[in-house]
Amino acid sequence: MSLLLPESGLLFWMVLSFAIVFFIVGKYGFPVITKMVEERKAYIDQSMKAAHEANEQLAHLKEESDALMAAANKEHGRILKEAMQERDKIIADARKQAQAAAQKELEEVKLQIQREKEEAIRDIRRQVAVLSVDIAEKVLRKNLDKEQEQMAMIDRMLDEMLATPNKN
Repeated sequence: MSLLLPESGLLFWMVLSFAIVFFIVGKYGFPVITKMVEERKAYIDQSMKAAHEANEQLAHLKEESDALMAAANKEHGRILKEAMQERDKIIADARKQAQAAAQKELEEVKLQIQREKEEAIRDIRRQVAVLSVDIAEKVLRKNLDKEQEQMAMIDRMLDEMLATPNKN
């Protein structure tokens, strides 16, 4: 006999034992294995579905956060715009108040200058009147015959009055 060809009895028993093992595994083993594979497939499908739903929720949350960010940026811009308008309004009001105060102060200063000017004019008129009376008195005291002598006397008296301190 050859080494590569088994005997027929051995071959019969090998085929019979293979058929028995195949039948037992087919009857009891394959359903358990198939059931485990199906359970594993269902678990993987369920996990894939959950992951897909999580991705959808994440995308939805990202859209919501983008919308919230856009709304927040819009609100931020609106608040800044309102703050700048309020600042400009406050500055304009302050300028108006400063201008009004400056105008009032300027009017008061003008009135004060006008009063001082009028007082100075009255004082000068009083002094001129006093000088005129003094000159007339001195001219009348001295009876001058010639007009040239009278003019010389008036000039001399004016010089004297200007040289002496003012009488009040």
